[in-house]
Formats: sequence, C-alpha cells, structure tokens
Amino acid sequence: MKVSYAPSFLRSLRSLTPLLCEEIVAKIDLFKDERNHTALRVHKLKGRLKDCYAFFVNYQFRVVFQFVGRPKRAYLLAVGDHDVYDR
Repeated sequence: MKVSYAPSFLRSLRSLTPLLCEEIVAKIDLFKDERNHTALRVHKLKGRLKDCYAFFVNYQFRVVFQFVGRPKRAYLLAVGDHDVYDR
C-alpha cells in the first residue's frame, strides 16, 4: 500500500524523540503490508473522526490516517498519544 503524509503529520513526527521516530517509521513500514493490520490493531474511529482510522505504534502512541483514492492509499494525518484524537 502506498502512504503519503500530511504536513501536520511530519511536523508532529519531527517534534518527537529520535528513538520514538524510529519506532514510528518501523510501524509505518509494517503498515504498508495489509497483512500486518491486525497486529497493528488498525481500527475505524468514531464521532468527529468517523472518516478516519488509526493504528497503534506502542501502548501510548497512535497514527491517525484516512484511506483515499483508487487503488487504496493511506494518507497519514497525525501522530501522538491518545490526545491526537482531540486535535
């Protein structure tokens, strides 16, 4: 699966520690193969973010994204702790 990044996602990523950034990049690489979506706990969001999905980086951090286009492509919108849902 192809992945593209929102400018806000890249800004958030740059503000995190280098070790956490490495972990996020590794999870994004896993995410590109749809067979790993169960392991990453990809899930649809509700409420204000009903058109979005998220996957777990670790116990604390999530990546929020949308599926766009044909063929399906993931557009990564935000990364952060559980407060990422409030942005």
